[in-house]
Amino acid sequence: MIWMSWRQFRPQAITAGAILVAVAIVLGITGAGLISDYNGAGLSSCHLSCGQDATNFQNSLEGSVYLVVFFAGIGVMYATPALIGLFWGAPLIARELETGTYRLAWNQSVSRGRWVLAKLGLGGLASVAVAGLLSLMVTWWASPISSVLIYSKSTSAVSSRLTPIMFAARGVAPLGYAAFAFALGVTLGMLLRRTLPAMALTLVLFAAAQLVMPAFVRPHLASPQHATAAYDPNRGGEMIISNGGRMVVVESASIPGAWILSDTTITPAGKVFTGPATSACAGASINSCDSWLAGRHLRQYVTYQPASRFWPLQWTELGIYLAVSAGLGGVCAWQIRRKRA
Repeated sequence: MIWMSWRQFRPQAITAGAILVAVAIVLGITGAGLISDYNGAGLSSCHLSCGQDATNFQNSLEGSVYLVVFFAGIGVMYATPALIGLFWGAPLIARELETGTYRLAWNQSVSRGRWVLAKLGLGGLASVAVAGLLSLMVTWWASPISSVLIYSKSTSAVSSRLTPIMFAARGVAPLGYAAFAFALGVTLGMLLRRTLPAMALTLVLFAAAQLVMPAFVRPHLASPQHATAAYDPNRGGEMIISNGGRMVVVESASIPGAWILSDTTITPAGKVFTGPATSACAGASINSCDSWLAGRHLRQYVTYQPASRFWPLQWTELGIYLAVSAGLGGVCAWQIRRKRA
């Protein structure tokens, strides 16, 4: 049964292998140049001057092919699990049920349980392997740029491995995404018995899961930490004054490598500062507004996940997705065993 499953899966495996080789060649060629530039900027041996060296190196990346490959790597890591679910998972059983070829397999000496487990096992292992190899290559290639973003204390959406955009494209979490997308596609294909509807619904549900996890689940997988510091208008931030005089002031938090969950400005009493704005801030003079804010003795209250939580969160999320994938596989096996031929 495993040999038969392999023969059916062989075209997809060859295609995936060719893509992996092509990606490895591109990343290998460009990665050598990137590491050379990184070392040439003195970042491999810097001590006190890392911040300035990192800023200079980051500026040199603007408009370069390295930045294009960096963001392309993120896109590849997001697209890979979705494509696995669409083209490997959804058609796996749906096509058999749609065309009726499952009857031939079920009338042989192989039991239905072995039939579905062989298909799920081979496809699931291949999905995890492809995602793992891609993640390994992309993470290795992007490591110089990732360290530079931390050194330069950037506050962009890709400044830390823990930010939602970067987290899903690094480490071991993509292995769980690939397994989940594959199992989700197989389950929907088995339930809907039609390939195209199963592919469409797989894409929708997988995208929904990828949005729900960083927004509502991941922030609570580990208890976040908190930090409080005196508010300093000179450090930069954002000030919004509504028509009713309500005032919102947010200072840009700078915690290297951290994922900032919330960033608020509070009064000495611990309440969120909302103004009201005075004439000093309603006018055109920024300096007078900054002076008025400085006299309010405000504090900045930040809730965050520290950089050291990257791997614990990665392994926890991988475990969650693998558990869900195993549950979906169990649903498939149970439904196939009780299905009438």
